[in-house]
Amino acid sequence: MSIEENEERIISSKPHVEDQQEGSLRPQLLNEFIGQGKLKKNLSVYLEAAKMRQESIEHLMFYGPPGLGKTTLANIIAREMNVNIKITSGPAIDRAGDLAAILTNLEVGDVLFIDEIHRLNRNVEEVLYSAMEDFELDIVIGKGPAARSIRLDISQFTLVGATTRIGSLSAPLRDRFGIIERLEFYEARELQSIIMRAADILTMSIEQDAALQVAKRSRGTPRIANRLLKRVRDWAQVNEISVVTPQNVGSILSELGVDDIGLDDMDRLYLDILIRKFRGGPVGIETISASISEESGTIEDVVEPYLLQCGFIERTPRGRVATHLAYSHLGLAKPEVISMQSLLFDT
Repeated sequence: MSIEENEERIISSKPHVEDQQEGSLRPQLLNEFIGQGKLKKNLSVYLEAAKMRQESIEHLMFYGPPGLGKTTLANIIAREMNVNIKITSGPAIDRAGDLAAILTNLEVGDVLFIDEIHRLNRNVEEVLYSAMEDFELDIVIGKGPAARSIRLDISQFTLVGATTRIGSLSAPLRDRFGIIERLEFYEARELQSIIMRAADILTMSIEQDAALQVAKRSRGTPRIANRLLKRVRDWAQVNEISVVTPQNVGSILSELGVDDIGLDDMDRLYLDILIRKFRGGPVGIETISASISEESGTIEDVVEPYLLQCGFIERTPRGRVATHLAYSHLGLAKPEVISMQSLLFDT
């Protein structure tokens, strides 16, 4: 599997083009949202309190791995508060003027959702400070000696930010969010419920145990679960399978290259190189990168997170090391560690 195809990995938690068309699978209200129990409980209180006071809900920040429902929750907040939502992303707002154009078009109570908010331009971010705190915009008109600053009042709005890297967010911006919530990976049973709900919407028949098999391969991520379900639907339709059972779902997912815990060909190539070529490590990331013709940044951001989550690898000061769990999953015996003392004794 080539690196250039990485964005299209079926088990990638990053959005694909087809994911932009999955609106029908998204829950519309908070009581329809499955999983994230603690976050849902807190959010229901915040929403109800805001409604009782007839105020906008405080600015919220959602952070956590991609594909867990940050955008869905932003849409739910707007729907529960019966207001409009404007969706954009940090990289899409190049200049302060772009942000000003968005903010001045918001109505009272509207939600502004900024995905990847940690990638906001620093100049844009500074304009956002006064907008969040005072609902005012400081705009500089003109250049050089003729430049002057004017202050514009804007409607009171709610900013919902989303990020996969909360540590990359500047402290001044982070501190202006009244509510900060982390989204956790989902349990298999929660994903099973999501899959069964999505199957009903897609008008396909799948048994509970088959849905659980898909869930266990979904890396704890609803986006991946829905994507795998769509691929299973394609195979079932072409092969005239009326009801997806545990037996045929296993063979379908094997054809897609996804094993019983969600590893794909790229994951297995990484582990194979680490274990067979470098005896399980330790080995540096640049060496692994050269061995599989992949950029080290892509390996760190795309391949390694789930392997770390599974406990298959460790990042040590000396490099990457395969754990006994990786050997066990691949059906290999872990080689004995040969100490320097034994080498000297044998000679």
